[in-house]
Amino acid sequence: MLCGFVGVNGGRICDRTTCQSSPNDLPWSSIVYRDALKRHYNLRQYYLEVNIEDVAAFDETLAEKLKKSPIEHIPLFESAATEVVDEITAPRPEGEEKVEPIQIMLNGAALPTDIRKLQSQEVSHLVKVAGIVVAASGVKAKAQTITIQCQTCRNTITNLPVKPGLEGYQLPRRCNTEQVGAEKCPLDPFFIVPDMCACVDYQVLKLQEVPENLPQGEMPRHLQIYVDRMVNNTLRKGSREKVAVGIRAPYLRAIGIQADQEGRGHSTGINITAAEEKEFKQLSQSDDVYERITKSIAPSIYGFEDIKKSVACLLFGGSRKLLPDGLSRRGDVNLLLLGDPGTAKSQLLKFVEKVAPIAVYTSGKGSSAAGLTASVIRDPVSRNFIMEGGAMVLADGGVVCIDEFDKMREDDRVAIHEAMEQQTISIAKAGITTTLNSRCSVMAAANSVFGRWDDTKGEENIDFMPTILSRFDMIYIVKDEHDEGKDTTLAKHVMNVHLNAWQTVEEATKGELSLKFLKKFISYCRRQLEAIIRISESMAKMRLEPFAAERDVNEALRLFTVSTLSAAMSGSLAGAEGFTTEDDKEMLSRIEKQLRRRFAVGSQVLEHSIVQDFVKQKYPERAVYKVLHFMIRRGELQHRLQRKMLYRINSEVIHRSRQLPT
Repeated sequence: MLCGFVGVNGGRICDRTTCQSSPNDLPWSSIVYRDALKRHYNLRQYYLEVNIEDVAAFDETLAEKLKKSPIEHIPLFESAATEVVDEITAPRPEGEEKVEPIQIMLNGAALPTDIRKLQSQEVSHLVKVAGIVVAASGVKAKAQTITIQCQTCRNTITNLPVKPGLEGYQLPRRCNTEQVGAEKCPLDPFFIVPDMCACVDYQVLKLQEVPENLPQGEMPRHLQIYVDRMVNNTLRKGSREKVAVGIRAPYLRAIGIQADQEGRGHSTGINITAAEEKEFKQLSQSDDVYERITKSIAPSIYGFEDIKKSVACLLFGGSRKLLPDGLSRRGDVNLLLLGDPGTAKSQLLKFVEKVAPIAVYTSGKGSSAAGLTASVIRDPVSRNFIMEGGAMVLADGGVVCIDEFDKMREDDRVAIHEAMEQQTISIAKAGITTTLNSRCSVMAAANSVFGRWDDTKGEENIDFMPTILSRFDMIYIVKDEHDEGKDTTLAKHVMNVHLNAWQTVEEATKGELSLKFLKKFISYCRRQLEAIIRISESMAKMRLEPFAAERDVNEALRLFTVSTLSAAMSGSLAGAEGFTTEDDKEMLSRIEKQLRRRFAVGSQVLEHSIVQDFVKQKYPERAVYKVLHFMIRRGELQHRLQRKMLYRINSEVIHRSRQLPT
């Protein structure tokens, strides 16, 4: 029987009948696993993580058998570990004389296998697979040993072993007990006695292929993972489906799980050492912490200083407010980049996805309302309706980066109104009524209607409703201005990045923060606590201060001025209610009154002549077109003759006719 002391570089798995060694005679490195086993057991964590390379260092033949026949050797390994625990934890407290069984979890440095490359020769072998867990069932109970009893003669059979994994147990069809003077027991007489069965907890996970290994244009594949006992919380097909004899649905029985601490979506798994915490506090106390963080935001992208400062505020975020009446105010900052293509908007979004502790990147063209919020689907096994969270639910506590925001359908954009302001997603579908949290920042990038920004078109450059624009704290108009000096400087910067990549990165990051350090610092600073207040609080977080100071408010006002107010004053948002100044409103009102007086109902006039008439009166051409646009939207005017003529309609009559019953 295998038992033993498994150690690093010289650990043992010995035969009890031949081994005469005492644990005290082993070298220091040999008792590493023994100490870990004792420590875990005292903490009521009944498992031991073993590196397969350590087993191979001791005995390559044994490691090879473990890889080729894990079903046979892992139970022996666990039995041996349980015996060792029985020795090293004795004497135990009263009432705990019985030793708990130990679960062995294996890990190793071998390269993982792709899900789509698993073949039949890997069945029942030890394999390492990389993937993303996208769904998990509830914790259920599975019997390890069962006790059955005959309904007729009450004959009891105990401790029948059940195979691990998703395998079941086939009850015997006949009872072989012979009773004198009694009839034979009928067919299928046995039933399971639940109270006398030994059970373990198990879950079924759904593993999805990692995006990096996905071939171009292919759909990601999935694999079922069976986890039991201490691996919980981190098939066979259902009975409704008929499968051919000898064909089985593949599944993987997990005997060890390693979470990728460096990947996306692992803010809770970021380990911060005492030395790093000291560095964070030193950085927060420095006077130039705001500038250093700003310089560390996408250093390979030239310029955009104010936008990078706004991105820094978005990454740190404000503090969530809980008001006395029970309502809440979001603390996350939302940012919209709007303008010309080729201005590195998507690159900034990609950088935010990498540096944010939790981030989800999506494209507006390929995203639906259900994909961004949540969807209700039917589980293929249980046939019950289940809910799957979308991008904004998965990014709870982080950032959602939405590229090509202008390519989204209007119905899909409306679906995220609640998620952006209330930070909740309400679901009422298929008998499921619930509310999900989506406490995340939104960073979106969009192009203008005409592809490039046209200063002469004003509000026609954008096609967003005021309801969605009001949910962004900062809106930047990003223009590709034609300036020979700027273009020359930018071209030199791009050439340096491509020609001297390693030197440029080294110089660019000199005196700045590395990506890994910045990601940990953001994770360390974020805490769960309207636009100016949120931006001010985010800058206070950079200094790890509990209150925002006057300088934070001043900088927040400046950022708000250079972003949203600057965009509004440029006329780009003048078509949206709530983004025009009082003087603009008064001028628009005067133009509208004059148009109604001079433009009789039922008459039609050349649009060009009307505009030129007002231009002669020193009114801006852009303002006249804006009023005409409003009146057309309200139904007072109509375009005719290839949009050259304007026809005046009695809008009051139209309004009354729409209210008449049909």
